[in-house]
Amino acid sequence: MAPPRRIAHVDMDAFFASVEVRDNPALAGKPVLVGSPGKRGVVAAASYEARRFGCHSAQAMAVALRKCPSAVVIPPRRERYVEVSRSVFEIFSRFTPVVEGLSIDEAFLDLDGTERLHGSPRAIAEAIRAAVHSELSLTCSVGLAATKFIAKIASDRDKPDGLTEVLPGHERAFLAPLPVRELWGVGPRTEQILRRYGVRTVGDIAQLGAATLERDLGEHGLHLHRLSLGIDEREVTPGRERKQISHENTFHDDLRTRAEIEDWLLRQATRVADRLAAKGLRGRKVHIKLRDTAFTTWTRQRTLDRPSADTPAIFAAARTLVAKLDAEGLLRGRRFRLTGLGVSELTEGRAPEQLALGDMLGAEGGEHKGEVVQDVLSEVRRRFGDKALFPAGVGEE
Repeated sequence: MAPPRRIAHVDMDAFFASVEVRDNPALAGKPVLVGSPGKRGVVAAASYEARRFGCHSAQAMAVALRKCPSAVVIPPRRERYVEVSRSVFEIFSRFTPVVEGLSIDEAFLDLDGTERLHGSPRAIAEAIRAAVHSELSLTCSVGLAATKFIAKIASDRDKPDGLTEVLPGHERAFLAPLPVRELWGVGPRTEQILRRYGVRTVGDIAQLGAATLERDLGEHGLHLHRLSLGIDEREVTPGRERKQISHENTFHDDLRTRAEIEDWLLRQATRVADRLAAKGLRGRKVHIKLRDTAFTTWTRQRTLDRPSADTPAIFAAARTLVAKLDAEGLLRGRRFRLTGLGVSELTEGRAPEQLALGDMLGAEGGEHKGEVVQDVLSEVRRRFGDKALFPAGVGEE
């Protein structure tokens, strides 16, 4: 029998906020929010000092500032975060060539076969944390396990600057007391269905049995049952070819207006752009997906003039697609439970492929004067404040 795999999930702690504090030591010890103070701004990252007041990423900035009026708000510097991210991933690559980046600030590392060079998986995790701290003056948290999804859950157990190892054979004991929403794929509606059976924890799912879960949730139910038993056979896949990078959200409170839909697509465009930039990719085709409360799904797509990893360009295409759906009468009288945005036809490119403001406005070296770009810049300023060319993303941490 092959020995159990050892996989690490490394997650940078409050990455955007931590970079800002590192670059400006005067912020040390203060509650810091990365985002825009604009009326419709969203928190991209909150320092741990701000989190003590109830602030968190993906929160409306207005809500965060009500919870913590003394917070220092800093506009996001996406190019800076990508630059620091490259240094972080360079440290990862010293210990294993098998690194799968999930986003700009987290990755899976396959540690199988590395013991002779670098020691035990736990020793490697400690060495990574030490290198990140000593070389970059940042902290990260690490989860160690035999599967990807347990390693990811474990990395969140002891934040910030922590290490949690789930030893082989202890997976079910680790998972059993966790709330069901900790499992990938359990949103508010799935959790509601599970509650009908008195299911509150991952251990309850394991006890419920596969047949019941399959009857009510189909293949998704079988998937959840396998996860509850600690079964996840996915490999760490570095540099895997991606056909599409996408992000979607299912909402507890349905969306009722076009403005609400566009707000979420803007957040999703930012998240997708971050992931494209982190992977050094650009995309040519933008897709959106809307699903209403009757579970009817609409998808639309639009091809860009050129491949891009640029938030305004991606959002411009998405907003055009929403306008078409609206013109077709498909938004009126409906409530929407899900929105999604994706970019496909991916090619390798500069990371980030982010246009400077001068380029967008036709300054020397750039002639991008199109009305769509102007409209998008105005929209970003309106929703995220005058200083936020690149709006805050959702769930970067």
